[in-house]
Amino acid sequence: MFNPQFVYASAQKTIAITQIVEHPSLDATRLGLLKTLEESGFKEGDTLRVIYENAQGNITTAVQIAQKFIALKPDVIIAIATPSAQTIVSSMKDEKIPVIFAAVSDPLGARLISNLEKPGGNVSGVTDGQPINEQVQLMKSILPELKRIGVLYNPGEINSIRILERLKKEVSTDIVIVELAASKSHEVKEVAQKLVQEVDALYIPLDNTIVSALPSVLKVAHKAKIPVFSTDPDLVKQGVLASIGSNYTDVGELTGMMCVKVLQGENVGDMPVTMPKKKALYLNLKTAKHLGISFSEQLLKKAKYKFHS
Repeated sequence: MFNPQFVYASAQKTIAITQIVEHPSLDATRLGLLKTLEESGFKEGDTLRVIYENAQGNITTAVQIAQKFIALKPDVIIAIATPSAQTIVSSMKDEKIPVIFAAVSDPLGARLISNLEKPGGNVSGVTDGQPINEQVQLMKSILPELKRIGVLYNPGEINSIRILERLKKEVSTDIVIVELAASKSHEVKEVAQKLVQEVDALYIPLDNTIVSALPSVLKVAHKAKIPVFSTDPDLVKQGVLASIGSNYTDVGELTGMMCVKVLQGENVGDMPVTMPKKKALYLNLKTAKHLGISFSEQLLKKAKYKFHS
């Protein structure tokens, strides 16, 4: 049977993927993207050439990757996470290569585009906007006596700043937000050690610097019997106590759908910024047991994902 989607995939296309750092959420975004492309007839090594570079958390490296990709002139550039997207857009100058960002919390605040519905130009993408209000309610339901929430963040990441601002708006007046900054991943452990002495719980925003050092944060927090919550629900599998929101495979799949349209000839600037519609509750039962926390029957019934490791 004739399938029109494969007509467009008959000639090899090239996409270039820049990712700021390796961690499970961003990796899931990339894999979801590639899976969707393959399902649409764009198979890596056959009808699709994929160039992938990882900046390992280094902005200077991200700028170098951006300059390299722009010189290569691929059919589409995929920028995973806010710092990578910012370096691509700021390096673009007069070039009009289609750019699709993924896993960006605040594309307006990051100055990637000026309009979510009609981005115009050569940039659009997928935001990972998570339900901060529901996450606050989740923390309060698990910890009824919660008074002080510690937030680890990199002040150089606009995505992290915006989530911190939203968190402050959502918490009630009887809860204090204690924030400490770490600009480099090697600083995170020391900052976490200070923070756990002052708070009832830690909250990890969508911060690439902090998430890349998550094992250190969890080790410090669990030793101090301090629960860790996160904006990103995918981190629950790694030992975060609980979260609610959308997963990053969905972010990647939406990014892939947008990329397919661009490879088929559509203008990326005409595509509105999108985000996953589905969200779910994630609980880590092993972490809860270690911390001496019992989830209510209501939460256990509501949870779609319950991890025992």
